[in-house]
Amino acid sequence: MKIAVDGFGGDNSPGAIVEGCVLATKEIDVNIIITGKKEILETELSKYDYDKNKIKIHDAEEVISCNEEPVKAIRRKKNSSLYKALSLVKEGEAHGVISAGSTGAFMAGATLVVGRIKGIDRPALAPVMPGKNGPFMLIDCGANAECKPPYLVQFAKMGSVYMENIMKINTPSVGLINIGAEEEKGNELTKASYKLLKEAPLNFVGNVEPRDIPLGNTKVLVCDGFVGNTVLKMYEGVAGTIFSTLKENMLASTRGKLGALMLKPVFKKFKKDFDYKEVGGAAFLGIDGICIKAHGSSDSKAIKNAIKQAKIFYDNKVIEKIKEKIIEA
Repeated sequence: MKIAVDGFGGDNSPGAIVEGCVLATKEIDVNIIITGKKEILETELSKYDYDKNKIKIHDAEEVISCNEEPVKAIRRKKNSSLYKALSLVKEGEAHGVISAGSTGAFMAGATLVVGRIKGIDRPALAPVMPGKNGPFMLIDCGANAECKPPYLVQFAKMGSVYMENIMKINTPSVGLINIGAEEEKGNELTKASYKLLKEAPLNFVGNVEPRDIPLGNTKVLVCDGFVGNTVLKMYEGVAGTIFSTLKENMLASTRGKLGALMLKPVFKKFKKDFDYKEVGGAAFLGIDGICIKAHGSSDSKAIKNAIKQAKIFYDNKVIEKIKEKIIEA
């Protein structure tokens, strides 16, 4: 498999990007093309001992920053590291692309350059989240602030394929995020979407209230991008607050410090379960090519795991299976 990696996307680029690529080639069978300013990337790569046949550089002199208007940036900066990475997928030179840069620019570029899967109206950002009873997917998580009911059905189908093939969950349950469990609850979008989801070839279990999301019992949670992004950021904020509050209270007394020492293995596992670095990134589902959005502050470990995620995506033929699912009645 060949993967294009945006060498200048993210807060820690290009250093963490290059190191993550080197680590990935030592653990999995993959060839990587890093896009970006050639001289800088060559300098970074010279710090490591690696198989020169597995990592190549594709020169790109421009960089798209997170404060640029996404569509304009993609159209104007065709010599940027992100655009070049996406072009490699479009041209068949790579099977997938990974970027820790601007989410908006990545989504716009993936749609405009690589293109959508036939039958998909809107691609969706689909992170896999930690839950009490196992991981679950939140789709859409910010790509589409406004949606139509058929879009949510498409999100559900794509999410089901991903969770079944990547997370190995047989016939994953699908739920619609709503303010109540009853079918008649919600706004016009959720009411209409409920009816369509109930009729679709899915394991639809009905509405899921926000308080039940962290349980992880429902494996594919569907919503529009506005709701999804709100849930995601609330989730991240609550997790961060819990960690910092526990730490402050435990370090405030000798008894607390002793207790923290005894519970260290428990906290270590808990922290690992909620660490985005372990997952690698969130997939853009609906694009006719593998697109993994890594966290903006990704370090080398996160980039390595994003590459691993793309490899699993490729090995399990997820795009082909999404295409099959979309044409089902």
